[in-house]
Amino acid sequence: MANKNITLTMPEELLRRAKVIAAQRDTSVSGLVAELLRQLTGPESDYAAAWAEEERLMHEGIGLRIGEIAWTRDELHDR
Repeated sequence: MANKNITLTMPEELLRRAKVIAAQRDTSVSGLVAELLRQLTGPESDYAAAWAEEERLMHEGIGLRIGEIAWTRDELHDR
């Protein structure tokens, strides 16, 4: 995937702290931002894949039940 340049504006103190963290992790501020964006955008596609698999299982009749229900509604709501 090709890289694209962008311009970010942030407070100087935030940039200074980001540079320290980037140096500690042997990367750049751009690398930190890219990793953060990957983390923010990655789970959505993971979620879509997991949901598609759940739908496939539901259509095949393989439910999400773990075992037999051994209680009644009244027992659960007994006060």
